[in-house]
Amino acid sequence: MTIPTEPDRTLDRRAAMAKARRSRRPSRLGSAAGVAERPDPPGARDGGFPVLLRKTWRQALDAPDLGTAVDILLTLGGHVPADIQLRALPVKEEAALKVLVGRNWRKDGRATDRPEDADTAFLGEIGLDRSGRVLLRVPSGGPLSGEADLVDGVLHVPWSAEDLADYQVELALATDRWHASVRDCRNWLHEAGAEGRREVLEQLTEAALRTAPFVLYAGDRRYTNFRDQNNLTGKTLRPGHPDCVLSSLRTIPLELWADSDVLLVVCLTLLVRSAGYARIEEANGTQLTLDHVALLLERTRAAYDAAAPGLPPVPAPVAHGVLALGELADALAARRRELMGSSVQLYREIHGPLMHKIERVSGPVKHEAARLEAVLCARLSERLPVSGATFAELSAALEGSPGWLAEPHGDFGSGLESLVYETVTAATVVFEADFAMSRGMRSLPALIEALRAEAYPTIAAWEIPHFFCCVVPSEESKQLFGGSASRLADTAWAISSRMQYNSWHFLVGNLPKVPEIAARDHFVPPAIPDIAYYSDQHHNGHVAARVRFTVRSPQAVEVLGRRFNGFMDLRLLRCEGLPFDEQDLLAADRASAFVAGATTLAAALVAEGTDIEVTSFDSRWHWATIAG
Repeated sequence: MTIPTEPDRTLDRRAAMAKARRSRRPSRLGSAAGVAERPDPPGARDGGFPVLLRKTWRQALDAPDLGTAVDILLTLGGHVPADIQLRALPVKEEAALKVLVGRNWRKDGRATDRPEDADTAFLGEIGLDRSGRVLLRVPSGGPLSGEADLVDGVLHVPWSAEDLADYQVELALATDRWHASVRDCRNWLHEAGAEGRREVLEQLTEAALRTAPFVLYAGDRRYTNFRDQNNLTGKTLRPGHPDCVLSSLRTIPLELWADSDVLLVVCLTLLVRSAGYARIEEANGTQLTLDHVALLLERTRAAYDAAAPGLPPVPAPVAHGVLALGELADALAARRRELMGSSVQLYREIHGPLMHKIERVSGPVKHEAARLEAVLCARLSERLPVSGATFAELSAALEGSPGWLAEPHGDFGSGLESLVYETVTAATVVFEADFAMSRGMRSLPALIEALRAEAYPTIAAWEIPHFFCCVVPSEESKQLFGGSASRLADTAWAISSRMQYNSWHFLVGNLPKVPEIAARDHFVPPAIPDIAYYSDQHHNGHVAARVRFTVRSPQAVEVLGRRFNGFMDLRLLRCEGLPFDEQDLLAADRASAFVAGATTLAAALVAEGTDIEVTSFDSRWHWATIAG
């Protein structure tokens, strides 16, 4: 089957509309959409962010002391590192929490209990809002119930006279740091001039548009490109919209910028300079101040230096001012490029409840990753016409005889399809995953034809059916969906459809920014793998499919000499049980690279005149394979 490069005009309008009204869900193939005899089964009742917040609050209420309750709230019941929430606190709340229970992002540790026999000089409060943020009522503030969208009530916290005195000292120090940070940022923006500020705002607007959802804070102000609360350019707020803070600042004199807006612009600029747009997500859920940016960059500097002992260390900043942090950001960006061109493996750790990401440098491949690779390669050697004990050996064998990728193999019309399926199936078993999957493009000939013609508007106009995703569930995963093979097939197809969207979303990010590409919705293609924890929180599809623990390994594919980052990936999914670990990720990354290498070889065959089309992995295929 050849995927057309233009819309199919052979169907008249009536036939096209009738086709569109047919359900593509595996269990309802051929039936009209919206006429099912019964509604879908209810989703998991223990999933989703609101449920997690209610559970967290109940645990905090049942805690034996204030210190334990605070730790529960900061970690959302053990689902995120406490450090993220500590760095979300504005100045007053930061000072208050340090005084009350000894917790502070500058010196992290477990919350300490406090004596209960002191006289109460002020009755404070601690709450949790529906975004998952810990809130505190301080002496200058009113009741939390009047200011916040709370999950439930509040915990009352008595303050002693000594607490109030200590709070005054801490607040004065923290306030001085805040104002010094704002002054430095204003001075830097002033020196940049009107044209420099315009360029910065344009770059950050593009960053917000091309970056996954994030939520940031500067003082009491919240900035986000996420859903209906957004005040930054994103999926539902286009560039230039008056509600976008970055767009509105373009015509406002610097003197009239709010302090929080000043911090937003400068701190985001420093983050982007250090690693591109993706670094923004590493500040997700935290405050934007120079001190917070300095902490993130310093942690990154330490990790990069440890990863490359043979290279000169990245110099530590002489201060935490904008200029010094800018030099550090530039040095980190340069070192990051060096590391990504070496054998060092960078990856991200994702904490789903707060959408927070942390860049990590992996340790060495240990026995467990080597064992997983050996078992995977043994299975593939039995099922494919190549053999090897490692993925390096399998890839070498494939490079020596790639022609079979274009020929029928097993139950598939091409060896490429068979290789994708067998790798995904092996991954499901070997990694003890509930699902494994890999995505890609159906028609390499269509892509190569368009690239040769530089028909970038044509590529931008392609839709989801131009892509595929092969999803293979485990033998046991049916029990996760009520023992129903039908529900399992529908879930697998829902996952496949979403992954096809991801391919659509990333592909054009690799192309020249002609007007049609710039106008097309897309994210910056991913370049490093990640491990995610508790992703079954915000994304409705993740909640329905119980996407809890994952490994994702995106890979680049070369087509006509052009590198397409994020062209394909291999994903592992567990709906319950233990999360994946770093050794799982390292082994999965090698398996993913094997599939990417095969795709690059297939593209080279197509460029020489061979025809390779991926016709499997559609709705019917998932129904037949999973539900029989």
